[in-house]
Amino acid sequence: MSVSELYSQYTKVWIPDPDEVWRSAELTKDYKEGEKSLQLRLEDETIREYPIDVQGNQLPFLRNPDILVGENDLTALSYLHEPAVLHNLKVRFLESNHIYTYCGIVLVAINPYEQLPIYGQDVIYAYSGQNMGDMDPHIFAVAEEAYKQMARDEKNQSIIVSGESGAGKTVSAKYAMRYFATVSGSASDTNIEEKVLASSPIMEAIGNAKTTRNDNSSRFGKYIQIGFDKRYRIIGANMRTYLLEKSRVVFQADDERNYHIFYQLCAAASLPEFEELSLTCAEDFFYTSQGGDTSIEGVDDAEDFEKTRQAFTLLGVRESHQINIFKIIASILHLGNVEIQAERDGESCSISPEDEHLSNFCQLLGVEHSQMQHWLCHRKLVTTSETYVKTMSLQQVVNARNALAKHIYAQLFDWIVGHINKALHTSLKQHSFIGVLDIYGFETFDVNSFEQFCINYANEKLQQQFNLHVFKLEQEEYMKEQIPWTLIDFYDNQPCIDLIEAKLGILDLLDEECKVPKGTDQNWAQKLYDRHSGSQHFQKPRMSNTAFIVVHFADKVEYLSESFLEKNRDTVYEEQINILKASKFPLVADLFHDGKDSAPAAATSSKISVRSARPPLKASNKEHKKTVGHQFRTSLQLLMETLNTTTPHYVRCIKPNDEKLPFCFDPKRAVQQLRACGVLETIRISAAGYPSRWAYHDFYNRYRVLVKKKELANTDKKAICKSVLESLIKDPDKFQFGRTKIFFRAGQVAYLEKLRADKFRAATIMIQKTVRGWLQKVKYRRLKAATLTLQRYCRGHLARRLAEHLRRTRAAVVLQKQYRMRRAHQAYQRVHRATVVIQAFARGMFVRRLYHQVLREHKATIIQKHVRGWMARRRFQRLRAAAIVIQCGFRRLKAKQELKALKIEARSAEHLKRLNVGMENKVVQLQRKIDDQNKEFKMLSEQLSAITSTHATEVEKLKEELAGYQQSQGEDSSPQLQEEVESLRTELQRAHSERKVLEDAHTREKDELRKRVADLEQENALLKDEKDQLNNQILCQSKDESAQSSVQENLLMKKELEEERSRYQNLVKEYSRLEQRYDNLRDEMTIIKQIPGHRRNPSNQSSLESDSNYPSISTSEVGDAEDALQQVEEIGLEKAAMDLTLFLKLQKRVRELEQERKKLQVQLEKKEQQDSKKIPAEQPSSDLDLDQDADLAYNSLKRQELESENKKLKNELNELRKAVADQASEHSATHDTPDSYCLLLNQLKLAHEELEVRKEEVLILRSQIVSADQRRQAGKGSEPNINARTSWPNSEKHVDQEDAIEAYHGVCQTNRLLEAQLQAQSREHEEEVEGLKAQVEALKEEIDKQQQTFCQTLLLSPEAQVEFGIQQEMSRLTNENLDLKELVEKLEKNERKLKKQLKIYMKKVQDLEAAQALGQSERRRHELNRQVTVQRKEKDFQGMLEYHKEDEALLIRNLVTDLKPQALAGTVPCLPAYILYMCIRHADYVNDDLKLHSLLTSTINGIKKVLKKHSDDFEMTSFWLSNTCRLLHCLKQYSGDEGFMTQNTAKQNEHCLKNFDLTEYRQVLSDLSIQIYQQLIKISEGLLQPMIVSAMLENESIQGLSGVKPTGYRKRTSSLADGDKSYCLEAIIRQMNSFHTVMCDQGLDPEIILQVFKQLFYMINAVTLNNLLLRKDVCSWSTGMQLRYNISQLEEWLRGRNLHQREVAETMEPLIQAAQLLQLKKKSPEDAEAICSLCTALSTQQIVKILNLYTPLNEFEERVTVAFIRTIQAQLQERNDPQHLLLDFKHMFPVLFPFNPSSLTMDSIHIPACLNLEFLNEV
Repeated sequence: MSVSELYSQYTKVWIPDPDEVWRSAELTKDYKEGEKSLQLRLEDETIREYPIDVQGNQLPFLRNPDILVGENDLTALSYLHEPAVLHNLKVRFLESNHIYTYCGIVLVAINPYEQLPIYGQDVIYAYSGQNMGDMDPHIFAVAEEAYKQMARDEKNQSIIVSGESGAGKTVSAKYAMRYFATVSGSASDTNIEEKVLASSPIMEAIGNAKTTRNDNSSRFGKYIQIGFDKRYRIIGANMRTYLLEKSRVVFQADDERNYHIFYQLCAAASLPEFEELSLTCAEDFFYTSQGGDTSIEGVDDAEDFEKTRQAFTLLGVRESHQINIFKIIASILHLGNVEIQAERDGESCSISPEDEHLSNFCQLLGVEHSQMQHWLCHRKLVTTSETYVKTMSLQQVVNARNALAKHIYAQLFDWIVGHINKALHTSLKQHSFIGVLDIYGFETFDVNSFEQFCINYANEKLQQQFNLHVFKLEQEEYMKEQIPWTLIDFYDNQPCIDLIEAKLGILDLLDEECKVPKGTDQNWAQKLYDRHSGSQHFQKPRMSNTAFIVVHFADKVEYLSESFLEKNRDTVYEEQINILKASKFPLVADLFHDGKDSAPAAATSSKISVRSARPPLKASNKEHKKTVGHQFRTSLQLLMETLNTTTPHYVRCIKPNDEKLPFCFDPKRAVQQLRACGVLETIRISAAGYPSRWAYHDFYNRYRVLVKKKELANTDKKAICKSVLESLIKDPDKFQFGRTKIFFRAGQVAYLEKLRADKFRAATIMIQKTVRGWLQKVKYRRLKAATLTLQRYCRGHLARRLAEHLRRTRAAVVLQKQYRMRRAHQAYQRVHRATVVIQAFARGMFVRRLYHQVLREHKATIIQKHVRGWMARRRFQRLRAAAIVIQCGFRRLKAKQELKALKIEARSAEHLKRLNVGMENKVVQLQRKIDDQNKEFKMLSEQLSAITSTHATEVEKLKEELAGYQQSQGEDSSPQLQEEVESLRTELQRAHSERKVLEDAHTREKDELRKRVADLEQENALLKDEKDQLNNQILCQSKDESAQSSVQENLLMKKELEEERSRYQNLVKEYSRLEQRYDNLRDEMTIIKQIPGHRRNPSNQSSLESDSNYPSISTSEVGDAEDALQQVEEIGLEKAAMDLTLFLKLQKRVRELEQERKKLQVQLEKKEQQDSKKIPAEQPSSDLDLDQDADLAYNSLKRQELESENKKLKNELNELRKAVADQASEHSATHDTPDSYCLLLNQLKLAHEELEVRKEEVLILRSQIVSADQRRQAGKGSEPNINARTSWPNSEKHVDQEDAIEAYHGVCQTNRLLEAQLQAQSREHEEEVEGLKAQVEALKEEIDKQQQTFCQTLLLSPEAQVEFGIQQEMSRLTNENLDLKELVEKLEKNERKLKKQLKIYMKKVQDLEAAQALGQSERRRHELNRQVTVQRKEKDFQGMLEYHKEDEALLIRNLVTDLKPQALAGTVPCLPAYILYMCIRHADYVNDDLKLHSLLTSTINGIKKVLKKHSDDFEMTSFWLSNTCRLLHCLKQYSGDEGFMTQNTAKQNEHCLKNFDLTEYRQVLSDLSIQIYQQLIKISEGLLQPMIVSAMLENESIQGLSGVKPTGYRKRTSSLADGDKSYCLEAIIRQMNSFHTVMCDQGLDPEIILQVFKQLFYMINAVTLNNLLLRKDVCSWSTGMQLRYNISQLEEWLRGRNLHQREVAETMEPLIQAAQLLQLKKKSPEDAEAICSLCTALSTQQIVKILNLYTPLNEFEERVTVAFIRTIQAQLQERNDPQHLLLDFKHMFPVLFPFNPSSLTMDSIHIPACLNLEFLNEV
């Protein structure tokens, strides 16, 4: 392709321009080789002749076709050069407001100086998981690429962010870290990602400052390593910092500030905790006021300081350390204000001892004032023989002070960075990391010093690494495509790096000069001239002997050698450091203590020699002499080693203008930065090879218009492309055929675009020629016919017009005559009237003038009178005021004297005594209270001793009575007992009769109430009818406005209901998520512990304990303190700490637990003492015989049997008493007869007591008989007896052996009862004594506390005493209030519990009565059956299934856990739900609440277990959603509630539940259904989401419609290595068909199916629209056409499934409008108005974004102008749109489960054998 072909007429080129750098022009005629100039037309239509260097043949750069302007990737441009790059960035930045652009592997970020809504959570999620070339350029895309490559390649990554100050480096790095924190999360509960983000405010406060270029400029470099575990979740981080600008601490240029922390601290100086810092405003301190203005517009330093403190707290810096940090920072400010006075000799100076700022400095740092004052003005010189103390001049002292301030700040900076690293450190093993390098870009100023030299040195190293990486990627691409690799010549800056860091380089010579005792900057500069004058990268300025020039990769930079040595040495005097090391504050001392300093001192501490103390000093000095340049070179080397082991990603930040104006582009500044940051070097390397790459398919689609018709017959597209290129481009070096792509040299794509445009232009001209000829013929015929018609009409019109003219002329003469006469008459009349009027007005004026003069004289007299009176009054008031002032002065003098006397009196002891009179009275009262309590304690102890004595006497009496009973012979009193029992029975019958009477009365009242209720219901129905009629009349009479308002209210109510439902379902979703997280954590704990043996899985426990409020579920009450603790856990410590009531509750609970612990400890000690006493007592008892043991075993068995019988009798008696009491209570409630009830109860108690006495007598008599019998047998030599030693009268009487044994056991039981009573009483007494002791101790503690508080109050002032007393009273009242609240809550709980129990007991009584009645009827039926022998019929199946309790686990396993949906194919849908309901119905039928509760709990837990196991199985999830909903519907349909029974048949009504109300279980099942629905949506979205973008936006549904544009470097990103799957719309439809079939086959309700597809269509809409808003390549007319077609296909699918409801269709409305917006015309204001009226579902931001992204596919289509977009924005200003750009594709609509009753009856359901439920019995 020749030059003449390229530089032809109408070709656009770039020419240099002094203002705009590059300017566009167009050739007006073809260029021929050899011509010395080009004829150009500029954009402003001016003609210009552009000269050409014939020898160098430097033709101007060619401009890219308009279709390529605004590309996402600069490497996609056909012509790759500086003007093309600059123009592309300018167009994207100014016209489309896109701040990010790719340049190969580099992301170019332009600072917009404006907050943009492109960094929200929705944008992060939109970029997550996407390939880099698929979305618009963004910092999130780079972060996602790094994260993806780390996970896929398992290699560490780095993101290198560089740029000038103010270009936005820190913000870009911050957003990258935010992306990692959001996408990955943390691996533990330490919230490490929040700590990583929290480090930013701290580092900005201590490391950022305002400069002339940036209000928040980072004055240091940092490299943050974010660590990840094997799951690629954040586990920790580490930060390295580089080259803090310490000089800013002591000096700031004009319009600059010191570091932000100084101003933040001054802004917060008024806070009470910072009073000791003695700070004022920033203007008062030298170190913060040198730059002038100390504030930044739009920045609140106090607010930023609060954020800094919060960040410190989040990172674990204690409050005390924070205060110490702020003290050190404040001390630096005070040090800068220390006044240094020069002496007369000029060689010495001094500091005043009274210097306030020096005192504050020493006090804040905890150092000695005198030493610091001395060593600030002196220095020590150590020689081999002596030590000298030398004075310093004023300048030396100022330099030393500034050096000390810089050193203190640098040490504090390093300490804070180290503490941040500790907070971000983790003990977990790091698997990989991503480093974010935020480092200064290339800098060149008018005066460049040591800092700029180090910065540019670092950028040289980074640029070298960048060049090598770009070169390596190019080589890999060519090798992968199997293209011959030729070396590309690229700039290697190794010589410049060697000049700086090699042996005897600039840094080496600088360090050497620093070691020379009298080294100077001039000597160092001279050494540089001598050593490096021959280097091509080093130059000497002509006009200076102290400066030098280094030729960097970006530009030449002149450095001034002044202060290089001083900054490199960074000298701080050792004496000042030693003073700081001796600080009494540990933090200050730690800042200046090194581990190396202490080692020599420790080694020499044992020696006494004076000289031995010097070597450590020298070693210390050597340590301090480590130069800054050496440190920086070492840290930079470590950084480069780290970067070389990682995969780098580059972000280059560009500052568009120096005025910080939003969206303002200065081409000069932009070009400087593009050259400096290596972007143009990337372009040059790309342009040297094959920068343009096309896939064969894309090339064929784009350029098939250039293919001949014969070649189109070939089916091999690759062969067609090869033949076309070989025929079009003659030079074979201009392109290469790769394995999958075609590679082009620079400019070849533009040439092909030109050929394509020429082809289109020729075809267009042919079409235009033919159409224009036809149009001209038609136009000629039409004009000829029109001309003939016009001539005919014109001639007739002229004749008529002449006749009309003659007639009008004659009439005009007559009219003129009459008109002239009339006008003369009117003129005369007008003059006459005017004369009369003038005369009248003149006469009136003279009279009024005379009247006004008289009136003014009268008013002047009145004014004089009032003025004279006012002057007299004012003089009097002035005299009176003077007298009052004199009186006030005299009274003030007297008052002052009296006040002085009162103050003297107030200081006297008498006054204090009078003040403390009340206190003494309080002390006396407290002492009296203590004495009273002591007296009460003594009295209680005396009562206790008296009770114990009476107890002992009672025991003795009982023993005596026992002996008396044993001696006397009693007669059998059993008849008397029988009489008593008979009397009790009669009383019981009487009570039954009274109960019947009461029940009759109750039934009568109940019937009356029912009648009244029926009447009221009838009246209510009538009123409702009247109300409906009135409502209908009102509605008929109301107008359209009222109807609209009611509709709006209805819509608002529906909206509120939807919001409430969505909130509730979000809570359910959050609960399930937390439950899942709990299970995961529990699994992890079990894996970590690895404890052998069986561990019970807690999933089998009832989840209903937390899910429902059913009364039978909770078995224990939780105390108020536990509730409070749970509240703390739920609402967080911050909110709980604000709740004083909650805090006091916890405090009280802690005290109660402490008291319980003490009591338990005391009881344990007593138990141990008793055990120790029992041990020696039990030893002798081991000598008993075996016969006695056997006898005792027999007796114990017998005793147990008797005790069980006795318990039964007691229980029966208690039930009898209870029944009598219930009857009495009912009787009293109805008839108000409490006296009879009390009388009956008393009689019953007396009878019971007498019965107990008779029992004891019987037992005693029987024991006597047994003893006599045993004594007689003992006399015969039989078995030994325990009672053989005692002789009883009447012992010879014959007694039955069984009676004797029973009597004997009765006596034993009596003895045991007595002993137990004695022990119980003794225990009660002991507990009472312990309780009294505890009360006494509590009182003593309270008295001690009161005494302490009293002593404290005595030390306070009277006002403080009053305030303290009020606080004490408030806390006491609060505690009492809490006690009362607890009591009220306990009473309410007991009341609720008793009410529930009462309901249950009432149901049981009713069931018992019904069962008794049923039993009686059954008995009668059985009797009848026995009399008449008739054979019974088999009963029908009642729709109930019976199972045994032990079969419940098998039932759940077969029906829930192990059930496969395929096993039930062909059966009734939702069969498990019906079977479960029949089991529930049987449990209800037999009134077994425990069985019912267990079955429902196991079912719900089983379903949860299945869903957890199959969390990604759509069929299983849908199966259990349908069954859970069906079970819920069954519980509603058969609940007995009339609202759910309207559609039931009579047979179905028989299957209703009879005994239990399962409303609360219905709520639990509803929540479970919501969880299953959410899991179903999650699974279906996971299956659909990967298909959406490819099918909706990328796949060509209409073949050949979309054209392909050139793609850039990003389309060959490594993230595409895995290969993307391409989906079509049919794949989505097939997947949705699968969903629909599964849900329909499993019997899911149609309403729920509709809601599922509504959710899925919303997700399709949101994902597609979000991608459309973030991708420039799909925002075109053809994409809009494809999108509209795809949407119509989806709508057709909905109609085919009867799902095309309004709600489902509305979810796609934003996408439909976006497709229409892409297809609409976008030129005129009418078009703008049409777009605004059409796109109502899109927000303003979305409309503007789509218009900005709109890209023409060919050069015949025009771009959307900026003016048109501004018109759209102006018309849409009134809209109140949401501020977010993207749709929340994770949003979930609230689900509704409408009641859907089943038409099946339970008795018609058949259980298949495949379920293995043979153990279920049909009832």
